[in-house]
Amino acid sequence: MKIIKNYLTFIIGLFFMALGIDLIIKSSLGTSPISSLPYVISINVPFSLGEVTFVVNMFFLFLQWVILRDRLGKMQILQIPMTLIFAMFIDNAMQLLEQIPVPDIYMLYLMVLLLGCLSMGIGITCEILGRVVMLPGEGIVNAIAINWHLDFGRTKVVFDCFLVLTASLLSLVCSQTIVGIREGTIISALLTGMIVKFILSTIMRLQK
Repeated sequence: MKIIKNYLTFIIGLFFMALGIDLIIKSSLGTSPISSLPYVISINVPFSLGEVTFVVNMFFLFLQWVILRDRLGKMQILQIPMTLIFAMFIDNAMQLLEQIPVPDIYMLYLMVLLLGCLSMGIGITCEILGRVVMLPGEGIVNAIAINWHLDFGRTKVVFDCFLVLTASLLSLVCSQTIVGIREGTIISALLTGMIVKFILSTIMRLQK
């Protein structure tokens, strides 16, 4: 029964993470760092954000295998179906949000951005509490941290910065301008982690 609860919690987390990513994009103030590269690729190829997210994450999973080889546990194969569900949630939530217009008012955009950060925070918290598997975006960071004995948190910050920089350069090459990287990207990077920390600490206090 516990394992069913864990999987259900994890999948609910995937939905909220996907919704958060889409809300941040809907705000027109940028993308989340982890989705910056898939977003830039998706606007330059005939594939949806969810489809590109799946492909990019499969590349991250391949890199995990390159780095860890036999140390990559067999359970990590679950990253594939979980990423597929995540990608489907992204596209489905995007279609839903496309039907909801947002007036061209900066404060409303900012509110949508904050809702996206909150949704991502809830999703990541559920992913942590589910304890099923890491998505490839976090899995590659974990693999790097394990192999080179690095701090996960700091490695995550560096990796996110690398994704944003790569997305910016790719956008400049493809569109001659930077698309999807704005103040919302920085806000989501800073705020989402704080939300996760707050929710987890609150849950721990309630469980005492």
